[in-house]
Amino acid sequence: MTNSKSITEEQLKTDLPDIQSGDTVEVHQILKEVSKKDKKEIKERIQVFKGLVIAKKHGKGINATITVRRIFDKIGVEKIFPIHSPLISKIEIINRAKVRKSKLYYLRSLKGKKARLKKKDLSSTAKLIKSKPVKTPSSEIKEPIPSKEKENDKQEVKKIKKIDKQEK
Repeated sequence: MTNSKSITEEQLKTDLPDIQSGDTVEVHQILKEVSKKDKKEIKERIQVFKGLVIAKKHGKGINATITVRRIFDKIGVEKIFPIHSPLISKIEIINRAKVRKSKLYYLRSLKGKKARLKKKDLSSTAKLIKSKPVKTPSSEIKEPIPSKEKENDKQEVKKIKKIDKQEK
């Protein structure tokens, strides 16, 4: 039992973003192509699939998958990606939408403007911890120390006023 757990823990990716249903994502998938002439020659390339996450299944374990939907030439294309697969190089979140369901299968039957979701800022999703301002007693509040430049300016203004008085 411990061997199987350690093997699965090694294969889990740790650098994945927090993916939710309603996110617009770019999935970078590694494809291996075999040339037609030389069957021995294998080329690897990265193909990007950009679409809307309509479902997230199987939790956070090794079997976790996301279903990404994209409209291509007025035809809906859906792909199911295993998140922890070694063939997925990275997943980028582009936009986040305000959704109230975890499975967005109802979008399959909608077209055009009805299939749009309300977007929300990625910055608003980041949870910022704001500290409350601490009230200090008035006895502890100190006035700022005047700088030497300000004192010099005040002295120059006084000198100018004296000279003006003498001239009158």
